[in-house]
Amino acid sequence: MGNRGRLTAPGSLLDESAGTAERESGAPGQSLAELAASYGLRPSSERPSLVSYLAMVWQRRHFILAYATARNVSMYTEARLGQLWQVLTPLLNSAVYYLIFGIIFQANRGVYHYIAYLVIGVFVFSFTERSIVVGSNVMRSNIALIRALHFPRACLPLAYVLVEFQQLLLSMIVMVAIVIAEGEPLTWYWFLLVPVLILQSMFNMGAALIMARIGAGAQDFSQLVPFLLRVWRYFCGVMYSIDTLSVKLPLWAKQLLELNPAAVYISLMRYAVMASQRSDAPGAKPYNAAMCAAFDAKKIPDLQAYCHPDVLTGQLWLAGAGWAVVVLIVGVIFFWQAENRYGRG
Repeated sequence: MGNRGRLTAPGSLLDESAGTAERESGAPGQSLAELAASYGLRPSSERPSLVSYLAMVWQRRHFILAYATARNVSMYTEARLGQLWQVLTPLLNSAVYYLIFGIIFQANRGVYHYIAYLVIGVFVFSFTERSIVVGSNVMRSNIALIRALHFPRACLPLAYVLVEFQQLLLSMIVMVAIVIAEGEPLTWYWFLLVPVLILQSMFNMGAALIMARIGAGAQDFSQLVPFLLRVWRYFCGVMYSIDTLSVKLPLWAKQLLELNPAAVYISLMRYAVMASQRSDAPGAKPYNAAMCAAFDAKKIPDLQAYCHPDVLTGQLWLAGAGWAVVVLIVGVIFFWQAENRYGRG
């Protein structure tokens, strides 16, 4: 065919310049991976480094906020009362718990302003509870979005925790009204609400990320989560005061109950907004064995201040910060390690 071309297939000619380009683009025996590497290409599903991944999540912070806000607005669009259910649901739960525990089982013994005490416990625990529940389902319920778009998958659990945080802020308007109506004064301690909410939100984000990875690969686990959370609710002092438990309970057991993360954030919230909790807390007054024994017998809240504390307030703050930081770090790393597996059938 001459010097300027060669026959490559029946009825087709390949110019020598094209042949040269072909030879330059890939040597004989070169694998596709080597060829892609020579041009700086990488698999689209390859997991980025942890630092790069966190930077990608931060770049999409506006998407997370917009998605959470839209999700929050759309949740109750079909209900006539709309977003009022964000407040009515925890209030109805509080009413049921007050009837069962406050009246029937008299769990209000040893606690002043029990309604405010109970509402704070229900609202704070519900924030963590719902964050974990939605986290365990978030990857499977958004499988179509995950397969259609490329974005850091951690955006989804974080967005759903933000939804629950927005609902908590709305519920806290009612919570504050109830606390004040019960006779608790407004003090500078109320500003402690800010660090408490930040620490609890950090813990919830880490827990949601952990649950998201586990739930993405084990649907049966999501069915078990509500049961486990129901058990947890009864062990963190939502409806009763851990300090009023029987003196026969070992000290280590009471400390274990008081230092579990949900109990820590509930106690810190009550400490911030309820002056009665600060004045009647164990250790608030010099120890008096007789008065402490009278509290154990009669559960009079004023006498509790003369008892030795099982856990100091400073220890609660350290535990709250420790739970928040550790769980968030573990959650981020644990979720990131499976980033390239989410969305696979």
